[in-house]
Amino acid sequence: MRKSFRPERLLYRNVRIRGPRGVDRRRIGRRHSSALFGLAAAFGVTSTLSLALLAPGVALAATASVNLATASPFAVLAGSTITNTGSSVVAGDVGLSPGTSITGFPPGTQSSGTTFVADAQAQGAQSDLTAAYLDAAGRTPFTAVTGDLGGSTLVAGVYQSSSSLALTGTLTLNGQGDSGSVFVLQAASTLTTASGSSVVLENGAQACNVFWQVGTSATLGTTSNFSGTILALTSITLNTGASVSGRALARNGAVTLDDNSISVPTCSAASTTTTTLGSTTTTTPPATTTTTTTPPATTTTTVSSTTTTPPTTTTTVVIPIGSPQTGFGGTAGPGPRPWTPIGLAALALALLFVGLAVLTRRRHPADVHERRGGPRSS
Repeated sequence: MRKSFRPERLLYRNVRIRGPRGVDRRRIGRRHSSALFGLAAAFGVTSTLSLALLAPGVALAATASVNLATASPFAVLAGSTITNTGSSVVAGDVGLSPGTSITGFPPGTQSSGTTFVADAQAQGAQSDLTAAYLDAAGRTPFTAVTGDLGGSTLVAGVYQSSSSLALTGTLTLNGQGDSGSVFVLQAASTLTTASGSSVVLENGAQACNVFWQVGTSATLGTTSNFSGTILALTSITLNTGASVSGRALARNGAVTLDDNSISVPTCSAASTTTTTLGSTTTTTPPATTTTTTTPPATTTTTVSSTTTTPPTTTTTVVIPIGSPQTGFGGTAGPGPRPWTPIGLAALALALLFVGLAVLTRRRHPADVHERRGGPRSS
């Protein structure tokens, strides 16, 4: 039985396919789908990069060193007084400003450097010490630490305690094979080390790149072995037998010594091994020059030799990297890894693509049917 011709069905079909004013809705659907997929891709890439950059444990930039400027050559610098007991040995400059009283030298000795008391050099060093102290105190971002650092291993970066810092036993600073790694440790109040405590440097870490910013005063216990430059707002006390590879720099108060050794550290470049191959001599063909005299004629032959120095091969010896760990209170552990948030972002992006594809097909089933050539049902 033939179906009767119904103009309203044709009109209805044209309206559904073409839309108002002859607009092809199938093309609009395809354009919308392309736009949605492009927007989703941009969103996914942006989200992934953001998570990767913000994930904990991803270093955005290396920590810069603290510039001591004219205070750099000073092993001891104080504001009020410098007092020594016993046979302390200081390798580096000694400075005092605005105070004028330095006592205990001798028996203390200064193996190198010069002593400056309330003069232009001491005043300039104190001014640069203040700038370096404020720089170290304002470093961000930082990792929060509390209590005793003994038994911990820290990698390069900034570490901050909102109160005091203590050290019992051994604190290890791991340079991870980088001789330029910088450590900045901020204590809001005091720094106190126990007797026999030590700061151990490994895998390229150097004392010249370790800075202790102390909000009040620092006290090193007897026979403690300390590394780094102490930048104290008030005073610094070194008990009997304590040694420092670094500096004791106090802005306002005194520096007190008792049979100690303090030496200004120097930064060494990465070690290199240079290999030179044997020399090679190349002889060019002889050049002949004839000089005519009367009589007789003289012939002079010059043989030129060129010595070529072979290229020099420089091999950098990489300091072995151990197992860098971070942790506090005696329990060390590796830092968080950034791959988990990146993986989650990629999974979310894939799910978003699948959802958009399903949504697009459901919103335009009739168009898909027509493109396949099937008749549209009434």
